[in-house]
Parts: sequence; C-alpha cells; structure tokens
Amino acid sequence: MHWSWITIIVYAVIMVLVCLRVIFETHSSTKTLAYLLFCILVPVAGIVFYLTFGINYWKSKLYSKKASEDESLLKQLKKHVPQYNEKTVGPEEVAGNAELATLLIKDIKSPLTRYNKVKLLLNGEEKFPELIKCIENAKHHIHLEYYIYEQDEIGSAIIELLIKKAREGVEVRFIYDDFGSPTIKKKIEKRMREAGVEIHPFSKVHFYLLANRINYRNHRKIVIIDGQTAFTGGINVSDKYINNKKEKLYWRDTHLRIDGPGVYYLQYLFLADWGFCCDKPPKVDKQYFAEQEPQKEDTYVQVVGSGPDSAQPAVLFAILQAIYLAKEEVLITTPYFIPGDNIMDALRIAASSGLSVKLLVPGVSDSKIVNAASKANYHDLLKAGVEIYLYQKGFVHAKTMVTDGKLSMIGTANMDYRSFELNFEVNAIVYDVAFAEKLRAVFFEDIKHAKKINEKLWLNRPFYYKLADRLARLFSPAL
Repeated sequence: MHWSWITIIVYAVIMVLVCLRVIFETHSSTKTLAYLLFCILVPVAGIVFYLTFGINYWKSKLYSKKASEDESLLKQLKKHVPQYNEKTVGPEEVAGNAELATLLIKDIKSPLTRYNKVKLLLNGEEKFPELIKCIENAKHHIHLEYYIYEQDEIGSAIIELLIKKAREGVEVRFIYDDFGSPTIKKKIEKRMREAGVEIHPFSKVHFYLLANRINYRNHRKIVIIDGQTAFTGGINVSDKYINNKKEKLYWRDTHLRIDGPGVYYLQYLFLADWGFCCDKPPKVDKQYFAEQEPQKEDTYVQVVGSGPDSAQPAVLFAILQAIYLAKEEVLITTPYFIPGDNIMDALRIAASSGLSVKLLVPGVSDSKIVNAASKANYHDLLKAGVEIYLYQKGFVHAKTMVTDGKLSMIGTANMDYRSFELNFEVNAIVYDVAFAEKLRAVFFEDIKHAKKINEKLWLNRPFYYKLADRLARLFSPAL
C-alpha cells in the first residue's frame, strides 16, 4: 500500500509538470487542448506520446543556434549596407499598406526598398532562359538555393553552366534540400566540387533522424547573381515546369526577377542558410551587398522569409495583414489550400464585408488526401461569399496574391500549415500598381481555364463526400 501511494503521487507530479509544459510550450490552443486531454485521459501512454512526438528536441537545439547566428548577420547587414531602409514612406501603394511594411521592418528587420526593377516570369519557359542568361553573365558570384533540383535536361544544363562559371573564377554556391532533391548524387557533387562549385545539402536526411528532419525542409527557391539580380517564386528546377511536347501535364507557375536593393534581403537569407549548411557563420562582404545603381523604375519591394528558426511566422503574418488591409479585392492562387483558422477567418471576414475575394486552386491536386483536406474548407468560404475556381488546364503551382490592384505577393509559401509552421519559405512583396495589374490580368486569364464552384451544388453534395473531406482535414498538420 505504501508503494502504491508513492507511485500515485509521483505519477501525479509528473502529470502536472507535463501539463504545465504543454500549456507553456504549445502555441496552438487546439493542439494544447488535444495534448492535455490525451495526457489526462490515457494514463502513461498519453504522457509518453507527448514527450516523444510533441516536443521536437532537435529543432529547439539546432535552430536556436541558427537563429542566433542569423541575428548576428543581420546586425552586420544593417551596419554596412547604406541602402538598408527602415522607413515606410512611399507612394499610394505603400501608404495603403504601411502597416504591412512596418510589420516586416519591426518583426524581421526586412527593409522596404525602392528603385527596383521587377519582371514577372510565367512558367519555366519564361524563367529558365532569363536565369541562364544571368548566370552566363555573372562576374563575381552565383548563389542558388532550391527545394527541388532534378538532374533532367534543364537541371543538367544549368549544372554544366555552373561548372563552367566556377572554372572561370566565379564563386558558385549551391544549396539543395536533401529531401526534395534526391537525384543530386554523390558523383555529381564530387564533379562540381572538383570544378570549384561549393555545394551542400540542407539538413541532410539520415534514417535515424528521419522523423525530425523530414518535417523541417528548405522550400525556398532563391538565385542571386553578383548581388544585383535575384530570382524567387514557385518554380523549382525540373523539366516539368517547361510546357512543351515532352511534358504531358501543363504546369502553371509564377516566378519573379528583381534587380536592385530588393535583392539584399534574399542575399541575407541565402547567406544565413549557407552558414547553417557549412556550420560557419557568414560575414557581410561588400561584394555580396554592393551599393546598387538606382533603376529607372521606382518600384518598392520588400521580402519576407520565415521558418523553424523564426521567432514569429512572418510569412503567415504578412499574408494576414495584406488581407486585412484590403479594401476592395483579394485574389489568391495556391496549389495547396489547407490554412488554419486565422486565414479562413480573414477570408470570410473580407468576403462578408463586401470585398471581392477569389481563390484559384488546382482542379485535382497531386495528392488525393491533400485535395480532400482542401475541399473541407470550401463550405465555409462559399457561404461567406468567396468565389472558388478549380483550375482545369493542368496543375496550377503558383503561389501569388494581389490585393486592390496595388499590392502583389509572389513566393514559395503555400496556403498550408507546413509552409507557415514547418518549412523555410520566402515571399516577395511588390508595392506597385502597374505590376499588380499585370499579375491581376494573369489571374483572370487563369480562371478562364478554371471551373467556378457552384455554391448550391457544393453545399448539397452527398454526405459521404463531405465526411471524407472532413476526415482528411483531421490530418492537415501532417500534410
């Protein structure tokens, strides 16, 4: 009896301590409640489950170090780069979204830059010729960072060009995600290194670490040439992004080229990731952050990046703020739509307030369970007045947003939990009416190839369809 009481008391103390950790360490109220109920209602097993899967010890240890080194790099950047602007003064496009610009300046120290030249690039057939030309003309350095890099025709061509430029004396640094780019083999790495290319995987996946490392992937697509020109957006390196007779599925995607000081923050993100891959803190060099010649165009650009090393989900915050600041129209294109309650509420509030809110998603996703989980969100949006379009021409992979024909957002982040909480992502924000009108025109051209969901028919679908979608949504955090 004595030992029984001791066991009960010890277990009760452990239970209280675990519950307190759940309350203080779990940010999501839904997850907090779920973990608490599981720990309390399922003796021993609930506590073991939380301690095993609810706490990511690897993330806490590894990314806290990266965050510290990134902060040090950012301080160097602010000190040595003269065009690092922290003011939100600008034309109407900026003034109407000043709260967004201020949020990013204060939250992640991302400057609002002007005198940029931006170019919209649709699909691989527009991006890759532009990218190859810039690589060919590189004089000092080429920095590349990709989630998916395939050694097919376009991938091999770019690798050969990188090897050629490295042999000419150009600094070439290449980060690839080890999970997203499994075709990068040791032989290719060895050949590139022998030619002078510095190449490293991001968070190399080993079997014994798979459960942790598979979650925190580098989903960014960044290229910086000579610190003057940058590319970012949804397009990875693969033949499937080029719509020709060889590829049967039409692939609709969007990318962005930036020339000017808007490149600075993308360079910072790359160097921060590079230091993490090499385990060497990078230093700010004037050749990587050279003073920019003012472009004839006076386009304002701001870059937002976030990931497991971020104190706040800055990409999510930027999207939410842009939606809340919209006065007339919100146009969103995303290949994966599994947002949290915050995005859902923002869109429903906007539509219920009389704004025109349109959402373009794939007719059929490349994952059946993702497709089903996405559909589970349509019911509430349709009831609020959001127009939802299902792309029919092929697969839409673009991640874009336009608000009020003034503000544009192009990047790597999907509208899902993985992009907002687990992956390293980056979005570029362009405050410019002319550019927004171009991206807006692209959106309306895309919905010509889409099927608009009929609210009445959708809400009256058979029960078993609705049930399947709702069950799939339960797995949203893992998709």
